[in-house]
Amino acid sequence: MRIRFPRKVEKLLASFRRHLLPRSLFFRTMLLIFIPLIVVQVVSIYAFLDGNWNKVGRRLSDNLTANMAFVIQMHTPDVDFARVQQMASSIYGLDVSYYDNERKHSVWRKNKKENPLVTGFLNESLHSQFPQANTEIFLGKHRSNLNILVDTDLGLYVFNTSVKNIFSSSIFGFVLWMIGTSLLLFVVAVLFLRVQVRSISQLAAAAEDFGKGINTKFKPYGSIEVRRAGLAFTKMKERIIRQISEKTQMLAGVSHDLRTPLTRMKLQMAMMPKNKENEEFVQDIDEMEKMLDGYLSYVSGEGGEKSTFVDVNEMISGIINKYRKNSNVMIRYSTNYDVSAIQGREQALRRAFTNVIENAFHYGQTIAVKLASDDSHLELTVDDDGPGIPESKREDVFKAFYRVEGSRNKETGGVGLGLAIAKDVVVSHGGTIILSDSELGGLRVLISIPL
Repeated sequence: MRIRFPRKVEKLLASFRRHLLPRSLFFRTMLLIFIPLIVVQVVSIYAFLDGNWNKVGRRLSDNLTANMAFVIQMHTPDVDFARVQQMASSIYGLDVSYYDNERKHSVWRKNKKENPLVTGFLNESLHSQFPQANTEIFLGKHRSNLNILVDTDLGLYVFNTSVKNIFSSSIFGFVLWMIGTSLLLFVVAVLFLRVQVRSISQLAAAAEDFGKGINTKFKPYGSIEVRRAGLAFTKMKERIIRQISEKTQMLAGVSHDLRTPLTRMKLQMAMMPKNKENEEFVQDIDEMEKMLDGYLSYVSGEGGEKSTFVDVNEMISGIINKYRKNSNVMIRYSTNYDVSAIQGREQALRRAFTNVIENAFHYGQTIAVKLASDDSHLELTVDDDGPGIPESKREDVFKAFYRVEGSRNKETGGVGLGLAIAKDVVVSHGGTIILSDSELGGLRVLISIPL
């Protein structure tokens, strides 16, 4: 059941997911681990501070100030201060000094005031225990001792004691233990998660390569779900390869069976007298052969051709030179020599590029071919000044046997498979083919293939 929020909230959540949430599975999963881990750490430390730091700190400070108050009360004119010092040192661990009202000002000025976190509770306890006196707390030279000044009407008492009497260092050990175990858990989670994500990434790469005709070896590993997905993909790939192979063999047999009677018919027509009816019949036979070749090329696709590195610049130059020799069409070709090689099926790519450039030569008198590339894609642009294709029919021309002018006359075009074959090849390489208006006034064909 999906919880529905107001439209503004839905837009805000969508924007949050789009811009702030990571897109990869690895970082999303780490976020699911990291956020609860941080919340647990913060709650645990807060609970410890509230239950241990505050209570223990206040109790230790109250005990220390009570001992100091008892020492001050023991110092009367009838009691020798040396005995008070000895008792405070032996029983309470306090070193105490006393300065009368005439000497206390010089002692007060010699101390430098500090404001550390550990003395907060002690300050409150001193104000509560000695409401009529002036009190100050100073840290010692190495910050391990405390100098506590209590200025009373009888004089100034200076107490020296260890910081441990008011501060429990277990908080730092607890925090370090929590952070250390969290980091250890985080590292272990990263190591185990990388194995799972790597398996999924390799599965995605193998599927993408298979779509491009590259048979990448993939061995499933990782969790049971990932293994099942990998095995399912491997079985699917084997079934598809087997079906393509069977289809190709069947079409090869059909081609052989159909070409034999067509060849016999052509031989018989060659022996017959030449007249208009016979010539039209020969043209029909040629048209049938042409349609058969186009159909086999479209259905069989790339067949079992392996993927290799193809120099597209050299391929395009060869195709253009082939048509340039037998045509009076003016052609301009510009290329990028930095990056012109891609991984793909050479014969399939040649067939696709040939179909696109052949259409431009067939319908236009001026052609501009441009090969460009960047870090991620290679783009082939073919412009002509021909009649173009209406925008409403640009999607239909990629359908098999579809022709804009609607006839089957070979004098006005082919059998309607050129662009269909080109799109099939380009898409199988992970690319796109787009038709638009050309600056020359005709049709622009833009082919983009990832490097």
